[in-house]
Amino acid sequence: MADSERIAIGIIGFGEVGQRFSADLIPTGRVALSTYDIAFADPVLAGGRQDKADALGVRVAPSLAAVCDGARVVISAVTADQTERVASDASRHLAPGQIFLDINSASPSTKQRAARAVEASGVHYVEGAVMGPVRVPGIRIAILAGGPAAEEASALLNGLGFNLTPVATEHGKASAIKLCRSIVIKGLEALMVDCAAASRTAGVEAQVYASLAETFPSIDWPALADNMAERVATHGIRRSAEMREAADMLGEMGLDPALARAVADAQARGVRKR
Repeated sequence: MADSERIAIGIIGFGEVGQRFSADLIPTGRVALSTYDIAFADPVLAGGRQDKADALGVRVAPSLAAVCDGARVVISAVTADQTERVASDASRHLAPGQIFLDINSASPSTKQRAARAVEASGVHYVEGAVMGPVRVPGIRIAILAGGPAAEEASALLNGLGFNLTPVATEHGKASAIKLCRSIVIKGLEALMVDCAAASRTAGVEAQVYASLAETFPSIDWPALADNMAERVATHGIRRSAEMREAADMLGEMGLDPALARAVADAQARGVRKR
């Protein structure tokens, strides 16, 4: 396929998500892919990102402006706390008609503010809520899409192998669905880590898991405990940030955010104990 026929995609953030999506998109031969990450300029933070980009065949853009220039779609895949800043900064380098797909795990109000900044430039802001870990499914992970251009973005990206489902024409709904779900998922992880640690310390793991199995016989409790402990140990920092966004959402709703903040703290503790 000629370069002019490829869909230009820029990815802001070349961490786990950026790298996994790139690994799926490059082999299609249908995209011209570039990425930008502030870590590329820091030898300490880079963490082999340049080698990974070279191995995948991803062009590393020298600046935020460069990764946005000429891209049909710009995907923001940074940390939750950088969602609004990146959208605001990128808006100065985007052109009318481009699609800015924001897949960061931020609160509905954060996404709404980010949308206003981007759409002021005539750019299509699409709120994306990634509904699970990307490591195995890659671009096939379920992503809920929101905003006036959600249908257009879904049609374009699903043609490349993505799995976007438009759920709303307004911003904030997709993030609300994800974060309400996260209260349960990340909360269960925190509970299981503490339950397993306490049971192990008391020497009563077998009895505790057997008792839980009587109440919920369809669940393999030892396997679930191991799986959730690994998730927290590996992704606790990101999950903690996501739960703080959930807490912010609850507070803005006039609901008590204390439990969500406690879950965020528990997720962060799980990483420190690795």
